[in-house]
Amino acid sequence: MDIRHAVHYRQAESFDGHDLREHFLIEQVFATGAIRATYSHYDRMLVLGIQPGDGPLMPGEELARTVGAEFLLERRELGAINVGTGTARVRADNEELIVAPREAVYLGMGVRDLVFENIDPANPARLYANSCPAHAGHPNRVVREEDASPQPMGSLETSNQRVIYKYLHPGVLPTCQLVMGLTRLAPGSVWNTMPAHTHDRRMESYFYFELAPDAMVVHLMGRPEATRHLIVRNDQAVLSPPWSIHSGAGTGAYAFIWAMAGDNQSFADMDFVPMQELA
Repeated sequence: MDIRHAVHYRQAESFDGHDLREHFLIEQVFATGAIRATYSHYDRMLVLGIQPGDGPLMPGEELARTVGAEFLLERRELGAINVGTGTARVRADNEELIVAPREAVYLGMGVRDLVFENIDPANPARLYANSCPAHAGHPNRVVREEDASPQPMGSLETSNQRVIYKYLHPGVLPTCQLVMGLTRLAPGSVWNTMPAHTHDRRMESYFYFELAPDAMVVHLMGRPEATRHLIVRNDQAVLSPPWSIHSGAGTGAYAFIWAMAGDNQSFADMDFVPMQELA
């Protein structure tokens, strides 16, 4: 468990590279046979890497204590996308959900007994998950890739041709506040989330994956008039505060999972920044 406190933008603008990484970059998301968790004070978002090994995994007492509850989802909801090569079995109380690669699972508030395991330990699943506070229970559900509202965007001319898959989104299923999806860039495209924008009413997290071992993404963050950057490698995540842009360019094509929590669930709730104002 790692806990990250909220940072004012003026403080962040005095940080060096080490400080920025310490507060905003999650360098190790996954560990075999473990649930790794980072608790952010931005909208109380939890970032979790769930990677079962030979046996099952269950959220422990430390997670429940961190969120001040008897069990993890007593007053929370959780979404996860399988970025592994194998299929996961998720047991939520008396319900069993099978989550294949590139599929997502939603678990609603009130699920007490939660177990994650591999169907085939030799071909493991890896569930990248986000959890945030909830005020009502909604049905558990698996969302297939073809049901995730794929939306082509960008172009090769601007080096940002990509497809956005909205897995946890009001157009797909009901949630309280968690919105979650996956963006995959086309070969030859490297830019994500341009034109840059902020949304002061929501925080966001980015999980970068499908990068080659020697590849990286230069993730831009900060206020539009005072940008900073993080060097992000494969299977690393970034916490993006409401006051920050969240954009970047890689040394090759890649994919990333975005998740948001806050005042609303509107995907179009963005305050765009003219390119000439970035500094």
